[in-house]
Amino acid sequence: MKSSKVLVFWGIILSLIIIMTIFSQFLSPYSPNEMNMDAIYQPPGQDHLLGTDHLGRDVESRLLEGGKVTLIVAGSSVLLSLVIGVLYGGISGYIGGIIDTVMMRFLEALLTIPSLIIILAFQMFMKGDIWSMAFIIGITSWLTTARIVRSEFIRLKDLEFVKMAKMLGTPIVRILFGHLLRNSIPAIFVVTLFGFANAIFMEVTLGFLGIGVPPEIPSWGNMLYHAQNDILIGAWWIGLFPGILIFITILAINFIGDGLKSPKRRRLDA
Repeated sequence: MKSSKVLVFWGIILSLIIIMTIFSQFLSPYSPNEMNMDAIYQPPGQDHLLGTDHLGRDVESRLLEGGKVTLIVAGSSVLLSLVIGVLYGGISGYIGGIIDTVMMRFLEALLTIPSLIIILAFQMFMKGDIWSMAFIIGITSWLTTARIVRSEFIRLKDLEFVKMAKMLGTPIVRILFGHLLRNSIPAIFVVTLFGFANAIFMEVTLGFLGIGVPPEIPSWGNMLYHAQNDILIGAWWIGLFPGILIFITILAINFIGDGLKSPKRRRLDA
């Protein structure tokens, strides 16, 4: 009962954050890029609830619009990594044998390379817009999904209902999608949630390093990047509010993912 209440609580928190960012154009009191040089570095107050930055832009408006950009990048990258991970892990787990061994050795080799290095390599020849960032993060984040899908397919393909489907001549495509993939959805959903949190963290990290989405597009990551110098002159609100929202969002996703884990997986993790 307690875990259900925790799950509902964090689900509501995450839903509110997503809704506020989706409808940011209606909730923002100002345009996120509207500059007012007469109102630079204004602390939180009546005119600007969360203050203004070095160009007089409203922090609240940029926070909402930046959240939408960050969540779009994270969500799109998770969908891409989900497709790649399901295809790769599904093929490896279902076929097995030498093909599975080769595919897993290749996956393990990729896991030894820090994802940040791969992202920086992609950044050298790709345009740094929202969709490029989503592609780069997605193409480097499918490895865990592939391993989970492979494990689920290996476990399920030896069960009686799958063997019976093979004996009855059920098409392979139907076995893969109607039997194996459908029964792997709970595990895939949980790993996708954690992947979503990781994608948000990756976007924020890249933005904080100054290699994320272009500066003219607000995101939680590049808001923190620009706030580094602002904090030194006492404008604490510019970095504080994005940091709090990032922390709460990732925390909510992790609590939801942990709450949706099956008892069996909890025991395995322990």
